[in-house]
Amino acid sequence: MTPYARRGVHGQTVEALARRILGGRIPEGATLDLVALQSELDVSLTALRESLKVLAAKGMVDARQKRGTFVRARADWNLLDADVLRWQFEGAGEATDADRTLLRNLAEVRAIVEPAAVRLAAERRTDADLEALEAALVAMGEEDAGPGQAVEADLAFHRALLAATHNELLERMEMVIEPGLAHRDRIVHSHPHSEDPVPAHRAVLDAVRERVPGAAESAMRALLVQAGRDLDRLDGPGETAGDDDTKGTGGK
Repeated sequence: MTPYARRGVHGQTVEALARRILGGRIPEGATLDLVALQSELDVSLTALRESLKVLAAKGMVDARQKRGTFVRARADWNLLDADVLRWQFEGAGEATDADRTLLRNLAEVRAIVEPAAVRLAAERRTDADLEALEAALVAMGEEDAGPGQAVEADLAFHRALLAATHNELLERMEMVIEPGLAHRDRIVHSHPHSEDPVPAHRAVLDAVRERVPGAAESAMRALLVQAGRDLDRLDGPGETAGDDDTKGTGGK
């Protein structure tokens, strides 16, 4: 999905407004001063209104007669929307406490979804699925791969796993998983002491290839635990990964 910022003035306006709301600069319940925003963002009123329509569709803003356009309560926001997730992670820059909390929340979702999904992948995978998984794993293991390539290879592997379930709803989970996984990978892969991700991914692929659902699920859980250790390592010596599923699921 192309980031809004690459879609011209309209896209840049959407992202600027979204990040102000997500970052708390425009708090929940606040009524927007459209004239001031138009001047500050240097856009036409039409472009501003069109951008607000995008955010309204994501549950972030609404408009009422006599009240004007206002920021809705966070409980109304579509937090599973791929753009909303990406805006939160990309707006954070360095990992903040709120950023880590979001990573942990998303990791818990992945701990529920991916072990079950990989069981289906082991039962339903095709030769084409195996080729996609193998290609991603090869790219992941290339010695001269930079952080960007490592991130994309990891995303491709997990995308291919979801596709191998041949369940359209599970395949769409990539829209939820990828923004957080990409952000987490960018942090971890730039850290010199993260564990080699290839063996854990290889174990998942081998079990899927051999059509052994139980082994595939166990391998995925082990991969998620390793990923959690990588993320915990960035938190410093005061925090270590536990053995429970939700603690050790930083994503990988």
